[in-house]
Amino acid sequence: MQNATAPTPVRALIAPDKFKGSLTAGEVAHALAAGLRSAADVAGRTGAVHCELLPLADGGDGSVDAAVASGFTHRSVTVSGPTGRPVHARIAFDGATAVVEVANTCGLAQLPDGHLQPLDASSRGFGEAVVFALSLNPARVVLALGGSSSTDGGMGMLAALGYRFLDAAGRELAGSGRDLAKIRSVRRSPLPELSGVELVVASDVRNPLTGPNGAPAVFGPQKGAGPRDIADLDSGLENLVATMENAEVANARALAGHEGAGSAGGLGYACLLLGAAHVSGADYFLDLLDFDSRKDACDVVITGEGSIDEQTLAGKLPAAVARRSGGRPIIAVAGRSLLPRERWAEMSLSRVYTLAEYTDQDSSRDPGLSAALLGRIGQDIAAALP
Repeated sequence: MQNATAPTPVRALIAPDKFKGSLTAGEVAHALAAGLRSAADVAGRTGAVHCELLPLADGGDGSVDAAVASGFTHRSVTVSGPTGRPVHARIAFDGATAVVEVANTCGLAQLPDGHLQPLDASSRGFGEAVVFALSLNPARVVLALGGSSSTDGGMGMLAALGYRFLDAAGRELAGSGRDLAKIRSVRRSPLPELSGVELVVASDVRNPLTGPNGAPAVFGPQKGAGPRDIADLDSGLENLVATMENAEVANARALAGHEGAGSAGGLGYACLLLGAAHVSGADYFLDLLDFDSRKDACDVVITGEGSIDEQTLAGKLPAAVARRSGGRPIIAVAGRSLLPRERWAEMSLSRVYTLAEYTDQDSSRDPGLSAALLGRIGQDIAAALP
């Protein structure tokens, strides 16, 4: 009598972005995997689903966590938060590449009591984290700019990296949106550690520094800036550019109009002044975290983010995952989806599951509920697999 051959396990690559405000990408991946495995166990098919977890990021908040989940080690550093209070931050490092992010150094989440400071928040802490990363002697530093609380044109970051901004009386300015209008001169002594290090800005923001599509006008309101604040910040950034131009900083004026100069309240501009290359955040992190080789070993790809919508189609992380999945079945999971079924094909999606389909409650601020619902979705995905 012949023994029955056990079915070949289905290999699922679980590669989501974070569900902003609720779960990290790693927490999303683990909740889905737990559901997939439990469904197989209940059905008496233990081992029928093999889960490969690859939490992702696109250069925004969660970039350090995604790198650590992929095998980088984390290093802790205390830096100045957006209002000057100390913040305990992390960077990721693998011996050659360091990942430093705005969100966990001087981002919106680091504001005391969540109180927005559109004029006074500074990017200095991000610069201090970059200084720490440079002390590890990396070949490159990836600058993840999402989640910024400031609109200071990177003035705070540059001050941490050896630039001195002076007012009309020759007093040194600390660096904030409010300080931009006070700048009258700049003295440049960039840290020698920057020499020979590749700087990469990983961001999918394409806005210039100033003007109707610039950092203050487009992103200022979400940081608490009213109409007068926006006008003042825009004028202040113009003053920063003029000061850099007067100091004969190469391409100071042209770089202000460069795609991405307006990312993270103008941090993109400061990074370009330092010689950083601006790359697509989604694709860069897919390469950095070795997505292609991992998906080649899998049969189905499960991706997702908090909201699947028009912005997703425009090139956010799940769209990049779908584009690079090589014809494999792609399942998307989201908190909500504003994408009608007839448009799933634009991302080659075979199915979209949303938390909103499983509850009438608002799960966006309830991590426990979100994780439980993702577990149920994982079970349903497993039941639908061949």
